[in-house]
Amino acid sequence: MSRIFCLVGKSCSGKDTLYARILERCPELVPVILHTTRPRRPGEVDGQTYHFVTQEQLRRYEELGQVIEKREYHTNQGLWTYFTLRFSLDTDRLMITTLDGARALMDCYDGVQLVYLHVDDRTRLLRYIQRESCQERPDYTEVCRRFVADQADFAQERLDQFPNLYPIDTGAGIEQCLAQWDTLYRQG
Repeated sequence: MSRIFCLVGKSCSGKDTLYARILERCPELVPVILHTTRPRRPGEVDGQTYHFVTQEQLRRYEELGQVIEKREYHTNQGLWTYFTLRFSLDTDRLMITTLDGARALMDCYDGVQLVYLHVDDRTRLLRYIQRESCQERPDYTEVCRRFVADQADFAQERLDQFPNLYPIDTGAGIEQCLAQWDTLYRQG
């Protein structure tokens, strides 16, 4: 049976970094690329980082019944929507999503495995500030909003709703993270 490995975690917990390294290490995994209506950040590639779409394209996908789940964020820069479209589960897949996104996937597919990436708040906040400072127009108010929202989104009582959550501490360094990933992935 094919599996969907869902990397979940707070902003700047290391999801993008670990995702890229896992795909390098395990080329047999097929990435599930999410769609978003948010503006592209420097260095992001359409169809690789996300599929960047308009609100109108999202409405068409919804009319066709293709959207598995979507999340809307009222940011300081406007409404941003992220969503997952239906896909075939003919091979193992890897994706980054949220707890709500993972729950929606579990309702549609068997074999969903959650990998919770976490790191201490200080490290995460410093990473977040560093990432934002590279933006053309840094928005530190948005950093604060998301940092606080993540505390609620990943509260322990929410995490407890997923008994098969596999934790990886991304503060331990990338090689240790990859070793922990290998243990989970090879369990087959």
